[in-house]
Amino acid sequence: MRALFQYVEVVSPTREPIMICGETGVGKELIARAIHELSGCKGAFVALNVAGLDDNMFTDTLFGHKKGAFTGAEVSRDGLISRAAGGTLFLDEIGDINEASQIKLLRLLQEQEYYPVGSDLVQKSDARIVMATNRNLQKMIADGDFRNDLYYRLFAHQIHVPPLRERADDIALLLDYFLETTSKALGKKKPTIPPELPVLLGVHPFPGNIRELEAIVSDAVIRHTGGILSMDSFSAIIGDERRSPAVRAKPSIPSEEPLKTMFGHFPTIGEVENYMIDEAMKLARGNQGIASNLLGIGRQTLNKRLKKREQDKMAANKTEKV
Repeated sequence: MRALFQYVEVVSPTREPIMICGETGVGKELIARAIHELSGCKGAFVALNVAGLDDNMFTDTLFGHKKGAFTGAEVSRDGLISRAAGGTLFLDEIGDINEASQIKLLRLLQEQEYYPVGSDLVQKSDARIVMATNRNLQKMIADGDFRNDLYYRLFAHQIHVPPLRERADDIALLLDYFLETTSKALGKKKPTIPPELPVLLGVHPFPGNIRELEAIVSDAVIRHTGGILSMDSFSAIIGDERRSPAVRAKPSIPSEEPLKTMFGHFPTIGEVENYMIDEAMKLARGNQGIASNLLGIGRQTLNKRLKKREQDKMAANKTEKV
């Protein structure tokens, strides 16, 4: 993340388009706002989510229209590109615009020119363009859904924001920040967190990324009445996610017999069980409650199996000594 921030500082002064890629909820708009603040642009930061806009809506919203351009256009209206003059125009979900809109955007990027709806007078724009997407644009090009020339024009500078599950060290920092801001907004004292909470959050995949973490923390603070922050809100959500029937990605193991590759032989059920318990306890940093949640079993069940393993080891050691 430090390398990403350094790159943001380097590219912010440029007037070239900047593309921000990343999953939903990673903070792409926050990165765009940071670029605007660092750019030195005197104009405003104007954001538009283009998902769901057809070409007519896209054109009118972005470029504006002249009086009488269409039924109901009783007065002229400036588009967002005009409001962003001297500043930054942020277009979110750019991968969702249709081909007609892609052509107009390409002209704007190449020539810094556009036509308001109903006008034949070209307008010039000095707004810097920053865009974001959670789509795979290269796949869209291969499928014929995105223009090749626009793609290469967009990627003058590219910033990829990694998902939260790939930067687990940020979780504790973000947790503290959201506790602070949410408590302040609600007029509450910032609660003390139990030491196992960052560990529990660290094993959660966070499909909704930072936005999901913020929502979970907000709900917990709203429910909080005093003392140490309850784990109930967090455990319930993460437990529900563990029990979800959603299909998970299979691990990429370069072998047709992954179990043999992992163990050196085809393992017994006991060996697989011990391996899973060991891995869960590592991820949970020794916390049996979190480990049992990962394994999908009760805490007492895990505790019994751990005790049995210890007893078996002690018996085996005695046998060896005899």
